Amino acid sequence: MATRSDPRELDNLGQRLAATRTLTLDLAAPLSDAEATIQPFPDASPAKWHLAHTTWFFEAFVLRDLGIAPFDERFAYLFNSYYEGEGERIARDRRGMIGRPSLDEIRDWRTHVDERLDRALASLSDGARALVELGIQHEQQHQELFLTDILATFAANPLEPAYGPREEAQLLRSAPHDGWASHPGGIAMIGAPDEGFAFDCERPRHRALVHPHALFSRPVSNSAWAEFIADGGYTVATLWLSEGWDWVRRECVTRPLYWRKDGTEFTLAGRVTRDPAAPVAHVSFYEADAYARWAGARLPREEEWEVAAQGNDASEGQQLDVATGVVPAPKNGLFGGVWEWTNSAFLAHPGFKPAEGTVGEYNGKFMCGQFVLKGASCATPRGHSRASYRNFFPPAARWQFTGVRLARD
Repeated sequence: MATRSDPRELDNLGQRLAATRTLTLDLAAPLSDAEATIQPFPDASPAKWHLAHTTWFFEAFVLRDLGIAPFDERFAYLFNSYYEGEGERIARDRRGMIGRPSLDEIRDWRTHVDERLDRALASLSDGARALVELGIQHEQQHQELFLTDILATFAANPLEPAYGPREEAQLLRSAPHDGWASHPGGIAMIGAPDEGFAFDCERPRHRALVHPHALFSRPVSNSAWAEFIADGGYTVATLWLSEGWDWVRRECVTRPLYWRKDGTEFTLAGRVTRDPAAPVAHVSFYEADAYARWAGARLPREEEWEVAAQGNDASEGQQLDVATGVVPAPKNGLFGGVWEWTNSAFLAHPGFKPAEGTVGEYNGKFMCGQFVLKGASCATPRGHSRASYRNFFPPAARWQFTGVRLARD
C-alpha cells in the first residue's frame, strides 16, 4: 500500500505548485492573444503553447491516473511535446498555427486542472506526488523557455516592442577579484545525491577523474566579446570547429544573436545600450568554443564546473530585470547570469536509468548531438538549479541566455 507524506510536506508541495502555476500566468499577463500565438522559429514555441503544454502535463501524468477525464480530449494532440508514449501530436514547427483554443480558453483549462489537483493532493500516493514534483520542475523549465521564446518573438518584430515597461538600465560594475581559480585534480563525486529532487539524467552520483585545471572567476563579458569581434574572430577559420565554420558562413553570423551594430542589443525591455561589463549572452557552442580558442583557453568540462559549484547556493542567482533588459553578473560567480557551455557531450552518467513509464522520455532520448550547459541563467526561476543540473542544447542553439566561462589546463 502506498505511504502518505507528513501533512507539512503536502502543504509545501501544494504551496509550491500554486506558486509555480501562478507565476506562469503572471508571465503571460502582458501579452495579447496574438502575441501569445506567434512562433518565431521552429525551436521556439508560442507563449500560449507553454501555458497549455504545462497544463497538459499535469492532466496526462497525474489526473488521468486518478480517473479524472480530460478538460478537452482534443488538446492532447495540440499540446503533447515529444512523448511518443502519449500518441500522435502536431508537428513542432506548426505550433504557431494553433489559433484556437484562445488564450482565455487555455486560462480556463488551467483553472480547471488546478482545482482538481488541489482537491487531490492530500490523497495522492508517493508516486503521484513525485509526478506533481516533476510537473513543478517541468513548468519552471518552461517559464524560462517562455521568456526566451517571447524575446525571440518580439525581436522578430520590426517595431522592436518591449515585453515589460522600459526603464533606464544602470550599467554594471566589473566583478572584483577577477582571476583564475585552480583545482589540483583528483577523484571527485559528481551527480545528484539520492535525496531530494533531481532529474533522472543527473543520477546516479558517481566518481569522476578530474585533471588539474583552472576556471576563470566570472563569465566572459560583452566588452571582451567585442574585442574578439574587432580582432576578426568571426572571420578566422582556424578558430572554429569545422561544423562551426560551416554554420558561421551559412548563417552569416557576425555577432551574438541580439547585438546590433550601433552598440545596442535587443532585450525584453526593447533595444537598450549594451552594458560592456555584463556577461555576453545568446552565443552558441560553436561561438563559445571559437572564443575560448582565440583567448588561449578552452571551455570547461562538465565535471570541472560541477566540482567548482558544489557548496555554492544556486538560489542566490541574479534574476533578469525585464524592465531594463540587462543580464546581471552572477552574484556568487557561478549561478544566475547565463547558462555556461561546457565541452562535454550530453551523455548518460555511468549506471543511468531513465525514469519508468512515458516520463522516461524526458531526458534520456536526447543524449545525442547535444552539449551540457551548467549553472543557471537570469531567466531561470530561483532555486530551480543546482551543481548537478544538466541543461543541454545542440551546438548551434543561441536563443537561450547562454554564455561562456573559460578554463585552462
